[in-house]
Amino acid sequence: MADPTFPDEWLAHSLEGVLSAERLAELRAKATPGRTLWETLVDEKIASDQQILSALSTRFRLKLADVATIDPKVREGVPEQLARRYRVLPLRITDSFLEIATANPFDLDAEKALAFATAREIRSLLAAPSRIAEKLDEMYRPEKALDKVLQGMEGSADLVLHPETEPEELVASEAEASQRPVVRLVDLIISEGILSRSSDIHIEPEEGGVAVRYRIDGVLRQVMKIPRAAGLPLISRIKIMSQLDIADRLRPQDGRARVSVNGQPIDLRVSTLPASQGEKVVIRVLDSRATVKSLDSLGLNPVESEHIKRLLEYHEGIVLVTGPTGSGKTTTLYSCINQIKSEGVNIVTVEDPVEYRMPGIVQVQVQEKAGLTFASALRSILRQDPNVVLVGEIRDRETAQIAVQASLTGHLVLSTLHTNDAANAVTRLVDIGVEAYKIAAALRGVIAQRLMRKLCPTCKQVWMEAPAERLKKWLPKETPLYRAAGCPDCAMTGYRGRFSILEVLTVTPEVERRIGAGETADHIAEAGRRSGMKSLWESGLAHVLRGESTIDELTRVVDVPVEEGGVAAAVAPAPSRRSPGAVELPRGAPSAGPVAPAAEPVVEHFELLEEPAPPRVSGTHGLPARKVLLVDDEDSLRKVVKELLERDGYIVAEARDGAQALDQIDRVGPDIIVLDLNMPGLDGYGVLSHLRSRPATADIPVIVLTAKGDEDNEVRVFELGADDFLTKPFRARALSARLEAVLGRRR
Repeated sequence: MADPTFPDEWLAHSLEGVLSAERLAELRAKATPGRTLWETLVDEKIASDQQILSALSTRFRLKLADVATIDPKVREGVPEQLARRYRVLPLRITDSFLEIATANPFDLDAEKALAFATAREIRSLLAAPSRIAEKLDEMYRPEKALDKVLQGMEGSADLVLHPETEPEELVASEAEASQRPVVRLVDLIISEGILSRSSDIHIEPEEGGVAVRYRIDGVLRQVMKIPRAAGLPLISRIKIMSQLDIADRLRPQDGRARVSVNGQPIDLRVSTLPASQGEKVVIRVLDSRATVKSLDSLGLNPVESEHIKRLLEYHEGIVLVTGPTGSGKTTTLYSCINQIKSEGVNIVTVEDPVEYRMPGIVQVQVQEKAGLTFASALRSILRQDPNVVLVGEIRDRETAQIAVQASLTGHLVLSTLHTNDAANAVTRLVDIGVEAYKIAAALRGVIAQRLMRKLCPTCKQVWMEAPAERLKKWLPKETPLYRAAGCPDCAMTGYRGRFSILEVLTVTPEVERRIGAGETADHIAEAGRRSGMKSLWESGLAHVLRGESTIDELTRVVDVPVEEGGVAAAVAPAPSRRSPGAVELPRGAPSAGPVAPAAEPVVEHFELLEEPAPPRVSGTHGLPARKVLLVDDEDSLRKVVKELLERDGYIVAEARDGAQALDQIDRVGPDIIVLDLNMPGLDGYGVLSHLRSRPATADIPVIVLTAKGDEDNEVRVFELGADDFLTKPFRARALSARLEAVLGRRR
C-alpha cells in the first residue's frame, strides 16, 4: 500500500537540502489525516516557519504577508467557515480584490471558492499556518484570543463581572479590576504602546467589544479588540492606576500615573470621557527622560531655523508657538530653551505637565487643586528674577495679561497657543481679552507648526503616477517624487518618524503697525509674507521636493492654498486665510458673479482646480451644474464614479474618509452627498449623524453607497436620515437616475 501523502505535498520539492527523501518517507508513515507537511516539519523541529517562508518566497517570488495589519472590513466580507475550511486569513478587501494570507498559495480550490463567494479577484501572500490560525481566532473569536493573551499569567484568578442595575451595562468593582489577569493585560497594552513609539493609547468601548488603538507618528492604528466583558474591568483598572473614581462613570475625569518600562520611567496622563457605549479612555504617553532636541535636529528648512534663532536673540517680548494638539509645540519650545540656555541665564518654566526634565532650569508643575494655576505660578515666578519664562500654554485672560506684562518689563516669554496659523494668534489674544496695542508692543514673533510623517528610508519608492491637475503648478517638472510602500521596519505604513513644518511670522514695523491698528489676520499675514514669511504649505512642499515625504502626506496635513488672483481675490478685497474653496458663491449663481472685470481670473481659477469655467447644464432642467461630494476610501472606485458623474454634468469633490468628508462639506457646500459606510476613522454612520445634527447641513440629501446590503443596515441608515440606499456593485445608470430622483424631490 502506498504511503499516505500530505495536503501540501508540493512543499517537499521546495525544500531541497532541508528534507531528504528518507526523512519524508518517515514523516509520511507517521502522518495523521488533515495535518500538513508544514506543521509536521515545524513540530519535528526539522525547519522553522521563517526558514520555510524564506525558501518559498525566494523560489516562487511570493510576497510575505504582514498579518499585524488587517482591514477590519474584511471580517464581514469573508465568512469564518470559509476562512477556516481553507486555512486562509483575509487581510484586505476592496471592491475589486480580496487579499489573503495562506500557507498553500497553490490551492486552486480555495482560490475558486473565495472568488465565487466574494465576487472578487484573489491575491495570495505567504504566512505560516500557526500565525494564520492565531489571527483567525483574533478576527472571528476575540474571546479565544484574549484567553491566549492571559494564558500563563501569574495568578489565574477568575474574572467575575456583576451587572449593574441598569440593563445591559457592566461595571467592574475595584476588587475585580485588581485581579491578576486584568492587571497583566493593562500592563501589556501600555508597555506595547510605549515600545511601539505611540504618543497616545485609545481604549474605546463599541458594539461587541473594546477597541485598543495606538497613535503612532500622528496616525491612529487599531491593534486589538477585547471582548466587552473583559474590556470594562480593564478601564476600571486604568482608573485605579491614575487615582480616579471608578464609581463615577457619568463625568469626565483626568488623572496621572507613573510607570517603568525596561527601567525607563514614563509619565502617563489619563483622560476619561463618558460615551454611549461606556467610558472612553485616552492615555497620553509622556517620556519624562526624553532627550531635548536641538533646533537643528527638528528637520527644519534652513531659512526657518535662521528665523527662529533671530527671534531667540531678543531679551524681552513674547514668542508664541501655535498649532493644534499633538503638533509638537512643546518639543519646539524646549528646543528653543536648549538654544538659549547658558550659565548666565535664569530660565523658569510653568507647565501642565512637565514633559521634559532639563538640568539647569527651574520647572514648576501646575497643581490646580492646590490653587497653583498658570496665572498664580507666573505671578510668583516674576519675583524670582528670571531672564526667560516658559509658559506651557496661554489658556485664559489672566495668564495672557501677566505674560504680556512680563514681556513689557524686560523678560523673554515663550508660550503656546491653539490657533490654525501664525497671524490668527493675534486674533486669539484679542479674543481672550488682551488689548491690540499691548500685543503689538510685546509680540516678537509667532511660529505656526504642524508635523509631517517622514518616508521610511527602507521601502520608499519613486512615484510614477502624474499628480492631480491642481497640484502640478507647485511641482517642478522632472523633480522625482516618492510614495509610501510599506515594509516590516515601518509596520507596513511606509512612514517612520516625523519632522516639523513651520510658518514663522516675524513682527516687523509694518506688522506691528497693523496689529496695533486692530487689522484682521488676513492683512497681518499679507504684511508677514512681504517680509519673507513662508506658509505651512510652502514649508512642507520643500520637504516633499527633497524626497523626505509624499505629496499625499502634505495634503493630509495642510490644505492646498488658493492662488492669488483666483476666486478669493475676485470675490473678497483681501486674500483669504481660510482653506481652499472656503469662499462660496451663491448656489445657482453664475461663476463670474456680478463683478464683470473679474471674469477672467475666475475662469482661470476654476480651470486650475479642475472645476468647469462656465456653469454646465445638468439634466433637462436647464439649471446650473450640481455639486456632488463623493466619500469613499477606495481610490479606484472614486475615480470611476467621478468620471461617470462628470460625464453627466455634475461637479464632483472627493473625500477619502469621514473626517475629510466633514471638512469638504463645509468647504465645498455640496448639493448632494454619495457616502460609503465602511471607512477608517469616522465611518459613514458617524458622518450621517453629524450632518443631521447640524442645522446648516441637515437638509443636504445623502445617498448611501455600500457593500453591506442587508436589511438591518438599510433600516439603520434610513433612521439616521439617508435619502436613498444603493448597494455595491451597482450599475452606472442606476446611480445617475437615483441622483436625479433625489435632487428632483429636493427642488
